Parts: sequence; structure tokens; C-alpha cells
Amino acid sequence: MSDRTYRLDMRMMVAVHNAFRRDLERIARITARTDDDPRRVLRTAAGWEMFKTYLRVHHTSEDDALWPVMRQALADRPDGLALLEAMEAEHAAIDPLLNAVDTALTDRDHGPERLGDLTDALAVTLGEHLGHEESEGLPLIDATLTEQQWQHFGAVHRDRIGTAAPRYLPWVLDDANEEAAAAILARLPESIRTAYRDEWRSAYAGLDLWSAGNEPATA
Repeated sequence: MSDRTYRLDMRMMVAVHNAFRRDLERIARITARTDDDPRRVLRTAAGWEMFKTYLRVHHTSEDDALWPVMRQALADRPDGLALLEAMEAEHAAIDPLLNAVDTALTDRDHGPERLGDLTDALAVTLGEHLGHEESEGLPLIDATLTEQQWQHFGAVHRDRIGTAAPRYLPWVLDDANEEAAAAILARLPESIRTAYRDEWRSAYAGLDLWSAGNEPATA
């Protein structure tokens, strides 16, 4: 994200994007391993399940609570509408890649040879989408939505995370720098900050997210 100053608070959005990038790097390291079967690792890794679940929550929340509102506001802006169409098309290209990776994880015959290419394609496709959204999408959102509309999107996203919050918030802030984490936590209710500091962060730190043999996490 650039040093652009936004009217709306984009810090949580960017932190989530960075969490996806972080996990893509971890997935790439796993699929490059030669000392264990990457399929076995990813198939049972809680981290892979969490990554998929949170990515789908993020994108469906945008599809349902962000882009339609934007489309109404930009009805007389062909350039803005074209950008929204591009965002939606990019979303539509990502789910099939997630599904293809899952298929490769259970394919005994051709899975090993397909997995690396599929995870590479996922990293490129998702990485380009995140960059596009940050360079063009977020400035358009900032220029278009009201504070209330932006907060509604955040509420929809939170509702869909639901009871997974004790894992989701530490997941977002995993590897975040201290300043970014503090800024995000400062905007949360005191009860959430306390739970994060006293329970959630340590419980998350104790998870072995990227090793074989874990039961997939319930998001």
C-alpha cells in the first residue's frame, strides 16, 4: 500500500491483504519441499483451511456488500463501472484455483505434478488482484462510499467471520508490524482487545498451522 492518505480507514483491509500474501509465501515454501509430500501437508494443514475460508469470506463480502453499493453510486461513471467489473472478474478467477488445488491434493496420479503449477497460478492471480485493488480499487472506494456504507461492509465481513474471531484476528495480525497491529486494535472494543491480548494471541501462537497431521480448522 502506498503512503496515500485515505478518508476512510483502510488499515484493516490492507492488513487482511497482507495476511493473504504472507500465507501465499508459506504455501509456496511447502510446495517447494522435497522432504515430505506437499499434498499430505496442505491437505491436513489447518493453515490452508483458514486461508481458503478467510479469502472466501473476504471476497463474498465485497461481492455482496461493497460492489453493488459502488455500482449504484457510479452509475454515471463508465470508468468506475469498468473497474468494478474487473474486480468481480478477478474474484471469479480465484475460486476455481482454490478448488483445483484441493483436487490436486487428493489426486494420487497427477496431483504431485500439478500442485506446484496450481499454487504458483494462485499466488500470481491473487497477488495481482490484491495489488490492483490497492492501487485502483481502494482509492475509488474512498472517493465514493460514505462512512456508513464502509462500516456496513465491515459489519457484514465481521458477521461472516462470526465465531471464528478468536482465530481470525490473530491470523490477520500474525507478522504485522507493531504499529499496524496497534492501530487496528485501537479501533476495536475493549473486550475484544482484552481477549486478544490475554487469550487469543497465545492460543493462536500455539497452533501448528502448516504441518501435516492437523485436523483442518473450523474457520
